[in-house]
Amino acid sequence: MSIKDGFLVEIERETNNTRRIIDRLKDEDLSYKPHEKSMSLGELIGHVVELHNWVGAALIKNDFNLQTDYQPLKPTSVAELRKALDEGYRTNEEVISNFPEDEWFKKWTMRYGDHVISEMHKLAVLRFVIHNHLIHHRGQATVYLRLLDIPVPGLYGPSADERQ
Repeated sequence: MSIKDGFLVEIERETNNTRRIIDRLKDEDLSYKPHEKSMSLGELIGHVVELHNWVGAALIKNDFNLQTDYQPLKPTSVAELRKALDEGYRTNEEVISNFPEDEWFKKWTMRYGDHVISEMHKLAVLRFVIHNHLIHHRGQATVYLRLLDIPVPGLYGPSADERQ
């Protein structure tokens, strides 16, 4: 199995997990904030979706400047979240399918303006900057669901809501 074949499986499964959360939401849930310092649920799950979509947007570059290359997703509806996730998945699948094996080991730089935030191989970018980051925020979103009394889907096995 090649690196890209492994990531294609992971991208499909993680996208499906995010879709399972989005499918439980209603438009009115997007404005929920558990605390004044917290992001709204719409901002949070929007960030999760945009992180998924960094596979096709950020990974193809060698230098990713948050100041100029990053446009936050600000969803106004659940339908918009679904559409962005689905369109992004198709792009991600195409990018990874055509990603040359040696490209995984090229250096990638994340910066804000002239300030370098991080430098790593693209292999690490997909794992650390994209997937681990989105999984972290998706976990936060499941807490929001619990606080809203929305049944939490099992993402890596049955949830307490699915076992009842």
